[in-house]
Amino acid sequence: MKLRNFILLLASLVMLASCCHTEERTPQQDRELWVKYLIKVADPVLRNTAEGTLKANMPYEAHPGRDTRAFSYLEAFGRTICGVAPWLESDEDDLGLKQEYREMARKALANAVNPDSPDYMEFSHKRQPLVDAAYLAQGMLRAPKQLWEESPREVRDNLIAALMLTRKIKPGENNWLLFASMVEAAILEFTGECDVDRMLYGVNRFKNDWYKGDSFYGDGKDFHMDYYNSYVIHPMLMDVLKVMKKFNIEGWEFIEVETVRHARYAEILERMVAPDGSYPVLGRSISACRCGTFQVLSQAALLGNLPETVSPGQARSALTAVIDRQLENPDNFDENGWLRIGFAGHQPEMGETYVNTGSLYHCTTAFVALGLPADDPFWTEPYAPWTGRKVWAGEKVAGDHAIKN
Repeated sequence: MKLRNFILLLASLVMLASCCHTEERTPQQDRELWVKYLIKVADPVLRNTAEGTLKANMPYEAHPGRDTRAFSYLEAFGRTICGVAPWLESDEDDLGLKQEYREMARKALANAVNPDSPDYMEFSHKRQPLVDAAYLAQGMLRAPKQLWEESPREVRDNLIAALMLTRKIKPGENNWLLFASMVEAAILEFTGECDVDRMLYGVNRFKNDWYKGDSFYGDGKDFHMDYYNSYVIHPMLMDVLKVMKKFNIEGWEFIEVETVRHARYAEILERMVAPDGSYPVLGRSISACRCGTFQVLSQAALLGNLPETVSPGQARSALTAVIDRQLENPDNFDENGWLRIGFAGHQPEMGETYVNTGSLYHCTTAFVALGLPADDPFWTEPYAPWTGRKVWAGEKVAGDHAIKN
């Protein structure tokens, strides 16, 4: 009987440790943790591209049946810039690292778009470059001062020329349409002109044809139970519509509807976070994107678009739990600090045929709320348990309801 009681006590302690995996840190400790993780992930990509050694030094891990090496470099760089840009743009000198990484990112950008650089990237061959040119374009929109205005004229000209090369790529009738929209939105923002029809086609398809209800869009005409609404659809719709509104492009008013849907999707993501910071392993690209699954929740904080049910401190606490739970495992990284395919460690069998080392840097998009100043409520409100933690602790939690529009 005593042995049985000991076993039951041990099991209870194990379960308690699992439920309490997440520490209650101060807001400042959370921000420092975010910065450290972001730098850990982004540094190999930014540093090597700045030095012109990305193609020489970045490892290549991918599905054995498909060679995507030529595209992997823009995948790594474009996605890293997309996630790190808001932090680069913010005024906070986190850990005394900000200026170093701003300069590094600008040097990396110069090499990535310079045809004479050993790290000049592929923007036009086959179809994949459209995807990652769009992530690069979105990153530029997220750091217009530090990455555009502070770059020399030659770099800006080379960037626009590189983005325009993607116009020869025809996107599929799915989330890829927003990659074309995103590229054109950046060209419009930085030059005052763009292919308006190419920009609007994707926006209108999602607006008019593919909305399924309660903040979920189909990836094309069909619904997929995955996180592409957070990987691509909501983030790019919001950023394209912001540019359309600025330039008074017909149809920009849809941003009012999308803002409501975006907030609702952020609310759903917050409810996906379990008490220990884990979340459902669902759908395509999950091994490539890791915590980038929560881009919309982080972006909602950045844009001041959190739902009323999620306080800034609650959102930060939930995101911190996910980021820490997912990236703490050293098996996520190789011996030189490069990401490896997997969800919670090194799990290459999870990777789809299109996933390679470069794809993995989408996880940086979880960190976009670092664009908020340190005195924003997101970074000053104390720790607050998120919905999943509160409800499993027996606390009172209001019911959840769908939106109608």
